[in-house]
Order: sequence, then structure tokens, then C-alpha cells
Amino acid sequence: AHSLSYNFTINPRPRHGQPWCEVQGEVDQKVFLSYDCGTAEIKYLSPLGEEVKSMNAWETQIGTLRDTGDLLKEQMSDVTPERYTDKGPLTLQARMTCWREDNGHINGSWQFSFNGKLSLLFDSDNGHWTVVHSKGRWMKEKWENDRAVTDFFKKVSMGDCQLWYQDFLVRWEKMLKSTASPSSGPPTVQPTATAIYLITGIAVTACLVIVTCILYKRDGAPRKPNRCSVCLSSALHFRSRRSDPHGS
Repeated sequence: AHSLSYNFTINPRPRHGQPWCEVQGEVDQKVFLSYDCGTAEIKYLSPLGEEVKSMNAWETQIGTLRDTGDLLKEQMSDVTPERYTDKGPLTLQARMTCWREDNGHINGSWQFSFNGKLSLLFDSDNGHWTVVHSKGRWMKEKWENDRAVTDFFKKVSMGDCQLWYQDFLVRWEKMLKSTASPSSGPPTVQPTATAIYLITGIAVTACLVIVTCILYKRDGAPRKPNRCSVCLSSALHFRSRRSDPHGS
């Protein structure tokens, strides 16, 4: 099944020139857009990203991404860096994903990480929170007792994301079909020029050795039975070495 995801990175105390909120949109783990919540700058990072510019729901989507960034930043105001990190700035990464089950049901989930450490999971379908790391326990207690925050996470991942999912997949599948190869059979293996030259060279060498031996005997020279044997042995050894792919 396909999946649509949005990765939020929240930095409550950004340095000069750094964004306080960045969002990356993904379809099947392929990044198609980047959004800066503060400047509202959008970067389309794939042909699919160019396609979404014409979606009717695009403006609504941008507004929802901005609202989500604002909410996450607001929630970070109660988090002290000492609680989650020993040193350095504290950042929050939130990954929202929605996908279609085999029975057609759209499901959604959230993953929350602090400084890249996965800490908390939220199942949008049943509203269940799961602590993955001890640093996520405090946020779980805070959010599961805040009905407004929980409902917001559910609405965005199960409602808004579902609409975007349906719109994106229509465009995405059409693009995949237009670029799909018409042939589904296995490729035919053709002999390479190197292989042809190698076979030809071996055959010519063998013929020259045989002709040399025949002429040598015809000239009436004293017979040395080992002479032709040595020539043929050398030719066969040459052929064996050239045809062995593991030969040195």
C-alpha cells in the first residue's frame, strides 16, 4: 500500500538564518516537497512536487502544515532542554503518516523524536500513546490529558492527510503509468564484442598451431613427438586461462 508522510523539524531557538520549522512531504518515502513554516517558502523536489501545485486543496494543505508547526512549537515551550538533552539545542522531530489498509480504511500515526531519538508514538485510529524512550514519558502525560492536542493530531492525520492522500495518489499513479516500460519480459542477453573477439582469437591461435605442426612434419625434419604436443598444450592452456573468469 502507498503512504503519505510529513516530517516536521521544530527548533524553538534557531540561530540567525535558520528556520524554526521545516516540513518535508514524502510519498512512499520519496521526498517531493520542502516547506519553511516561517517564510512560507516551498521547494518542489520531484516531478510529483510540480504536479501538486495545481491541486485545489493545496492552499488548505499549506495552512494545515503551518498550523501544525505552530502547535508543535507551542508545545515545546514547556519542555526544558535539561529534561531531554545533556547539552546543545533541543529539537523536536514529528513524523505524520497516513496510508490505506487492504480493506480500504485510511489509517494514520505520529512519531515524535527529540534530537533524533524516537521517544513517543501515537496511533491516530485508536488514540493510543506508546512510550518508546523514557524521554517521551513526560510528553505522553502532557498530551494524553490535553483533549485539544489529541483531537488535532487525529484530525490532521486521519482527515486532512486522507484527502491529500487521495489527491496525490491520482496524480502519482498517472505519472508512474506514463513512465512505465511497455515491456515486462526479461531482457535478452546479447553476446558482447569482447566475448566475440576472445573466441575468434582462440580459434585462430589453435589453427595456426595445427598448421605449423603439419608443415613441420611435411618438411621431413626429424620427428620430435613432443613439439606439437607442447604447441597444442600451450594453446589449450591459453584458451583455458582466457575463458576462466577467475583466472589471474
